[in-house]
Order: sequence, then C-alpha cells, then structure tokens
Amino acid sequence: MESYDWKSTLKLNIQSLKIMGLWPHNLTYKLNLYVMCTFFLYTSFIICHVFFQAINIYFMRDNLSAVVGIIYILLIKILSGFKGYYLIKNMGLLKQVLEILDDDIFRPKTPNQEEIIKSNVRFWKFVRMLYVSTCYGSNLFFGIYPLFDKSSEERRLPFLAWYPFDSKVSPFYEITYTYQMFAVVYNTSVHIHVDSLICVFNVYASCQFEILTDSLKNFGKESEKFAGENSTMLVKCIKHHKSILDYIKKCNLFLNWIVFIQFFVSTISIGITMYQLTLVAPLSNQFNSLILYWSAIVVQIFLFCWFGNEVQEKSDKVPYAAFESNWVEIPLNTKKMLLFFTMKLLKPVRLSALDLFYLTLDTFMRIMKTAWSYFAFLHQVGT
Repeated sequence: MESYDWKSTLKLNIQSLKIMGLWPHNLTYKLNLYVMCTFFLYTSFIICHVFFQAINIYFMRDNLSAVVGIIYILLIKILSGFKGYYLIKNMGLLKQVLEILDDDIFRPKTPNQEEIIKSNVRFWKFVRMLYVSTCYGSNLFFGIYPLFDKSSEERRLPFLAWYPFDSKVSPFYEITYTYQMFAVVYNTSVHIHVDSLICVFNVYASCQFEILTDSLKNFGKESEKFAGENSTMLVKCIKHHKSILDYIKKCNLFLNWIVFIQFFVSTISIGITMYQLTLVAPLSNQFNSLILYWSAIVVQIFLFCWFGNEVQEKSDKVPYAAFESNWVEIPLNTKKMLLFFTMKLLKPVRLSALDLFYLTLDTFMRIMKTAWSYFAFLHQVGT
C-alpha cells in the first residue's frame, strides 16, 4: 500500500502551533522574524500575564480565599508556559519522532490495517473535540462572568492581577480586559495543541501495536505456498517491534517532564477548584465557569492516562497473536525464532512520567483521590 500520511491527523495542531510561534520551518529555530514573533507572543501572553497575577498574590497575601482563588488558575498558566518552553527546547527530539513515523515499516500493509488506524484516529478526533469544547468553554465563561456580575459596583476583570496603572478606568479597563482574554486564549491553545501532540503520538503507538498484532495473526497462514517467506515475514515483525519500542522511547523522553508537572499541577488545581465551588452560588455564572474549568483539567489528565493505558493494553495483546498464527506448520528454525520473539513481547510496554507515574487509568484514579484529599483539607481549614 502507499505510504500513510501520519501528519494528516496533526494538520490542525501544526497550523495552530505555527500561528502561535511554536512550530518553526523545518522544526529549527533560527534568528529571524518568526523567532522575534515567537518571543513577542510568549513574553506578552504568558510571561507578563503570569507575572502580573503573581505580583497580585503579594498584595492580597492576608486574604487566604483571594490567594487560593488566584493560585488555582495561575498554576495552570505557569504550566502552559512550561509546555511552550519544553516544546521549543525539544524540537530536535520532536523531529526524530516524526521521522520515525515516516519509516516504511510503520505504514499499513493491508486495508484492514489501514482501517485500524482510521478507527483509532476517528475516536481521537471525537475526544479532542470534547477537550477543546471544555477548554474554550471555560475561557468563554471566565470572560463573560465579570460583564454580567452585578454583585459589585466596581469594574472587574476576568482574572485578578496587579497592573502599574488603574485598570478600572477607561480606556485602561477595556484594553486590559481584551489583553487578558487574548492571553488566556493563547495559554489555553498551548495546552490544547501540546497535549494533542502527546496524545496523538500515543494513539499512533497503539495503532502500531494493533498492526503488529494483525501481522502476527496472519503469519504462516499460507505456509505451503510461501514456505520460504515465513522467516522473512517474522524478521519484519521483529524489526517492526524494535522500531515501535524506539518510537515509544523517544515519545516518552518528550512527554516525561510535561506529564510529571501536569499531574502535580492538576492535582492541586482540581482540589482548589472543588473548594472554590463550595464558596459560590450554585448555577451562577461563576459556578458554571468553575465547573467547566474543573472539567477541562480532569479531561486533560484523563486523556494522558487513557491513551497511555491504551498503549499498554494493545502491547499486552501482541504475544497472544503469535499463538493465533499458523505456527504449527512453519519450519523448526522459524518456530525457535518465533518463541524467542514471543518471550520478548511478554515484557510490558508502559509510558511513564520520569518512571514515577505510569500513564494508566489507575494513575488517573489516584490523582482524583489525592485531589479530593486536598479539597477536604482546604474545606477543613476554611471552616
């Protein structure tokens, strides 16, 4: 079959990252106009935005409720800055991952294998749409809440922050309001598109294990007609497996720190958000914005854990495919080769964050339990 275009699924992500200054030509940053635009966008919408909110914590240090109300959002924005920086820093590694995907050994060999890829990609696109909706929906509610809030006569901004001017008078209020909305959309977009890269890489790893499983199932099925090709087919499966492991190793290097910091920050943010929900009126605009914000964070870590768990489950099924092949009728030397290969396949393949947390559904449940414990602690302190 013709070579499969793995980048087609990432087309929207790549175009968005290009606009945001995070996807240079040939994945190489050089001192040019594009780099200057990257510096401007990153500094203006991430560094400055975080700085103004962080400074505000000092001025409100005596108000625990206000400080907590700033921190749970500020942490996520700091995380987006880290993701952007880490993406820029590891462009070389990202380039290697994409080059591995272009290898002929990764392309589907049959219509059934191509359908395996398409079904996985369709599911990913549906999940991604859900993730994008919760993220930008949260932005929308945070943006419109101050406009409809009648509980205070003062003009309010979407996010509490300190500025070296009076942001409550025109035209500074309108300018600052617009700036904050642009900044939060930029921060959210960094989260969405970097997370999408990681999840798609995991989806592709799952696809490759399914393709390998399909190849092994059909291995030796026509042994009488192609007796001389059995050994060659098995060698191709072994090389395919080796390439998958190399691909996963590089993917793991790319996501290591991102997922580790993500889990840490998300645990705190989920706990604080649940605490904030107990302080606002149910079904109010602020309540709805907090629910969407909480949902976005939960979906964010669930994506990492779900697709990481899929990689493990699909890899665990590969050894059983060897027993579904027509191994009885293949030559003895090929049987020995298949036996050693099957023993190699028994070693579990798991994605991890610095070898401390595995990307599994069990890890997701532990994060939620820890977040609940943190919420219970805040609730006890607050009352």
